[in-house]
Amino acid sequence: MERGEYRHQEKKRRRRCLILTVVSVLLLIIIVAVVLGLTLRKNTDKLKTTFMARCEEFKGYDCEKVWGAFEQAYVGRDPCKVPMEAYDPFIAAAAFKPKCNRMMFWSKTKDVVHDFTEKKDCFVTVEDTLLGSVLNGLTWCGKEGSTETFTTDCPGWTDCVNNTVRSFWNRVSTAFAEAACGDVTAMLNGSITTPFHPASIFASIEVKRFDPAKVKSLNVVLVTQKNNVTNCTNASLKDLQRELDDGIKYDCKEVAEEQLEECSSNPETPCGACW
Repeated sequence: MERGEYRHQEKKRRRRCLILTVVSVLLLIIIVAVVLGLTLRKNTDKLKTTFMARCEEFKGYDCEKVWGAFEQAYVGRDPCKVPMEAYDPFIAAAAFKPKCNRMMFWSKTKDVVHDFTEKKDCFVTVEDTLLGSVLNGLTWCGKEGSTETFTTDCPGWTDCVNNTVRSFWNRVSTAFAEAACGDVTAMLNGSITTPFHPASIFASIEVKRFDPAKVKSLNVVLVTQKNNVTNCTNASLKDLQRELDDGIKYDCKEVAEEQLEECSSNPETPCGACW
């Protein structure tokens, strides 16, 4: 083969290799984009599926409307710049009827209180309403410039003040507390030195929203264990009494966790007898 012809063939070969390389890169980009898109879509679909299934357990709600009101709060937004007010449309769409004399608040007693309310149909926590049920235990957020929902790599509770999940629970807790009426109950943890901690949702949000025109009394159930570290004379509980409006009566009872478990497991025991 002549030298000129060899160079011509070599150029053609290199050109083909370049074209194949470019095509391969483009295909790879397309595949990655499709996989990423499907993953993001899967995240949204998975969250929505769980949300809708939980929502449909409650009668009288337009769950598609409730989902839309929830989603608009965070989609396309910086996950650290979602204020409580962003969930106002969700609160309106998921409005509930107050259960006077049956509303239960809690702090650092999540497992105990929900085990109790699940077995005994006496009290209702925010997680037992549509407001809290649909997203209990879930994580979600949006991103600026994106229409997708993310369920991973979202900021944690303490990473920023106005993060997606924290603002949600602050807003939902506000609505639940504002609806409180009659005799209100709160289960607090007697195994910690500060059962009424100022940074807790119960102290920083819920107690401050109790309306003395609707709330007659607050009954604290201080859940104790064998190696208990505090009782109803605890200084933080004195702070709780001072925090309450003068029109709201206060009472505190120390109740062993074992007693609550035994009582909740006995269907014949009236709720009032549990403490």
